[in-house]
Amino acid sequence: AEAHIKGNSEYPHIDGMVTFKETKDGVMVTAKIHGLPRSKNHCKGRFFGFHIHEGESCTGTRLDEFANAKSHLNPNQCPHPFHIGDLPPLLENNGYAYMTVLVNKFKIRDILGKVIIIHDMPDDFTSQPSGNAGEKIACGKIVK
Repeated sequence: AEAHIKGNSEYPHIDGMVTFKETKDGVMVTAKIHGLPRSKNHCKGRFFGFHIHEGESCTGTRLDEFANAKSHLNPNQCPHPFHIGDLPPLLENNGYAYMTVLVNKFKIRDILGKVIIIHDMPDDFTSQPSGNAGEKIACGKIVK
């Protein structure tokens, strides 16, 4: 499965792909994203919240372009950061992020048709219900 990621109107240069490959140990999630906002501090990059949401569309309103992404995917009603949609943050490096992580919280069939969101701030892994990760700046629908 895969999701083509596109930025919102404020971040139109964000573009990339997230792929999902099922293995015997879980799902390998690989994100290759470019056009991310760059850190202004030369001593560090930026972290971006990265989650699978329960919505099935990267549409929304003028105030929230991805409002129809809804909340984090959480069919088991677990507290944050233990939703099945909670993923590690992306680390920006000169506007680019590459990450691969193995996740055993879901199977591909559980996420097909859902959307994956990049937020403009890092997930704090504490705040309920969604980690205080800020605005949704990019979105992609997960398809086969």
